[in-house]
Amino acid sequence: MIQRSTGTYVESSLAGSRYRAFVPAPLPPTPPLDLSQPDMIARKERADQALGRLDGITLLLPDPALFLYQYVRKEALLSSQIEGTQSSLSDLLLFELDEAPGVPLDDVEEVSNYVAALNHGLRRVREDGFPLSLRLLREMHELLLRGGRGAHKTPGEFRRSQNWIGGRSPATAAFVPAPPDHLPQCLGELDRFLHDDSVPAVIRAALAHVQFETIHPFLDGNGRLGRLLIALMLCSDGVLREPTLYLSLYFKTHRARYYSLLDAVRTEGDWEGWLAFFLDGIAETAQQAVDAAQRLLQLLNADRSRINALGRRAGNVGQVFEQFAQRVVLTVPQATPRLPFSAPTIRAAIDSLMELGIVNELTGQRRNRVFAYQRYLEILSEGAQPL
Repeated sequence: MIQRSTGTYVESSLAGSRYRAFVPAPLPPTPPLDLSQPDMIARKERADQALGRLDGITLLLPDPALFLYQYVRKEALLSSQIEGTQSSLSDLLLFELDEAPGVPLDDVEEVSNYVAALNHGLRRVREDGFPLSLRLLREMHELLLRGGRGAHKTPGEFRRSQNWIGGRSPATAAFVPAPPDHLPQCLGELDRFLHDDSVPAVIRAALAHVQFETIHPFLDGNGRLGRLLIALMLCSDGVLREPTLYLSLYFKTHRARYYSLLDAVRTEGDWEGWLAFFLDGIAETAQQAVDAAQRLLQLLNADRSRINALGRRAGNVGQVFEQFAQRVVLTVPQATPRLPFSAPTIRAAIDSLMELGIVNELTGQRRNRVFAYQRYLEILSEGAQPL
């Protein structure tokens, strides 16, 4: 392993207690990364090929927006679960229907905010032509922490006080990021690196994620925004047309290794160890997304064929089914404005879908019932059970 100076420790104190805080060296690392080893070349090629397949599958989907609508929500759920929320995908979808989720409201609000932050970042980069920048990260952070538990943690503002990870104080913490007076320099260097085209986009995203987590520039939400940064960079750099790659499931599954590798970068300069893990995660996660998209496509086609076999009822039932394909979880009042049918006709169509085993009812109530496209929800929910 190449020995590197990854940063410096500075002495500080809080409430009379002294501690050491870590100020990372600017990116790219010095000496340069060793990407010429056969093992690293093979990992990079596997990751690039998987990303190419993932980017291509979105072109084959009849309506990529339907897949993305749900897939973004799954990523939001997984990223928030890493931070300790207990929401499920059905909780989030119920919340978006203004129905009561089965978990504390703060949990599901955090997930919903994540969706809003990601959508805002992509819209700013793509539609507004706004550069990926510290300002954009602050805008996304403000959405990420609005309402709920994060409202008092200065949403949209870089911290002006010391934070730390683990322990009751910086003196006993597992890790202490840079003091607030070092943030302008650290963040300015990170901002420049985000646009360093001499570093391949995937490698740049890997390095930027670690640097962001190490700087820990906000009082709260750093983990979620650091994971959002990966998807945003890959889309901004044109690696992906759509935000279809998310590493939160991979990080959740390999949580202990993820944190140990972040520490190894800071303490030993082991960027290559982190990159190997990151590239393997991209290859694995991209393939999982391709598989999920293909399975969902097969499911939709199979269920449409079953509906077409209903004869005269097929028209009404098929139109109601397409609403479930778009939203997965649905109520009759929500479907009514979107369809040229009366509420009784929609209920009759849903009864037919329930008879076919395509749709089931979630609440067990006789009134205010909520229905789900069950198999679609199950495929999306794989790996998304709370920790």
